[in-house]
Amino acid sequence: MALLAERAFTTRPTLTKVEKGDPGVSLGVYASVLFVLGMTERLAALVDPAQDPLGMALEEENLPKRIRTPAGG
Repeated sequence: MALLAERAFTTRPTLTKVEKGDPGVSLGVYASVLFVLGMTERLAALVDPAQDPLGMALEEENLPKRIRTPAGG
């Protein structure tokens, strides 16, 4: 654990918080840990809107209910 913390440029207590999923830990620390573990592909999934069904549903609620075509065309 000490080696992982050192390679991720963080402390052991912060690494423990990462393991527990503490939301107070910065995304940069999570990214560093994933990089050290060779799991950087997980970062892409983190920002992919298709991986967030709740976010997609909320965004769909904000779409207009109907769309009008311009007159004369």
